[in-house]
Amino acid sequence: MTQTLQSKPNQSTDITKRNNVNISGKGTQTILLAHGFGCNQNMWRFMVPQLEKHFQVVMFDYVGCGNSDFSAYQESRYQHLEGYALDIIEICDDLNMQDIVFVGHSISSTIGWIVADQRPELFSHMISVCPSPCFINCDQEYQGGFERSDLDGLIQLMDKDYIGWGNYLAPMVVGNNLSQIEANADENDSLINELLTSFCSTDVIYSKPFAQATFLSDYRELLPQITHPCLLLQSSNDSLVDVSVGKYTQQKLQSSELKIIEANGHCLHMTHPMHVFNNIQSFIAND
Repeated sequence: MTQTLQSKPNQSTDITKRNNVNISGKGTQTILLAHGFGCNQNMWRFMVPQLEKHFQVVMFDYVGCGNSDFSAYQESRYQHLEGYALDIIEICDDLNMQDIVFVGHSISSTIGWIVADQRPELFSHMISVCPSPCFINCDQEYQGGFERSDLDGLIQLMDKDYIGWGNYLAPMVVGNNLSQIEANADENDSLINELLTSFCSTDVIYSKPFAQATFLSDYRELLPQITHPCLLLQSSNDSLVDVSVGKYTQQKLQSSELKIIEANGHCLHMTHPMHVFNNIQSFIAND
């Protein structure tokens, strides 16, 4: 079950600075890009040049990530995904944004669904890149990909061997095994190194609670409550999120379509940015 956190920013809080908000593009429609766990807004850079031609593009970093204001971090708030959802709500309110296109990578898809449930007027369309409402193997109906004990061990590794944790996770996120449709090996290695740097450049004080909220949560019950048109973009070979999870999510959402892209890895917006862009354009135009 989700919980509603009240927005109580300090009167002197500069939301734009706090979340390192950047706005570009000249389109009449606004699109908000929300990065995944361990990442930052820079991961959207492969798509931004195309998006700027058609949208006003808004990017940000969650508090505790990227170039956000780490002094604004509140331990109790960011132990739950609702705390990150509140970042989005406050950004939208601060910029007076409503009826926007929301794009979330990975766990930001779930964070977006939380926002949509609490403040449905903020979004018109929702695009999820490699989403998962739960990473845990729960029962025969739902296999999220990981046993709870394995996820507990992975998170504990963050305290014991932070670099080792990153070295384990980064190649899995990018996709180890390249196929002909993937970028070449040098480019793939570059993405792995970028993710590893991103994972390990943030103090475990901030990244571990986000990891726990990401990998140990279960928001499957939220899916049927979402009424927005939703596009799910799924890799055909994703070590973190199997295609079956995408199919499950599509079935539980009220108004959604699933597009499976022939690709390896969990970062379609980085490895296949034009595929993601074209699907977004088509989805919005045909709705």
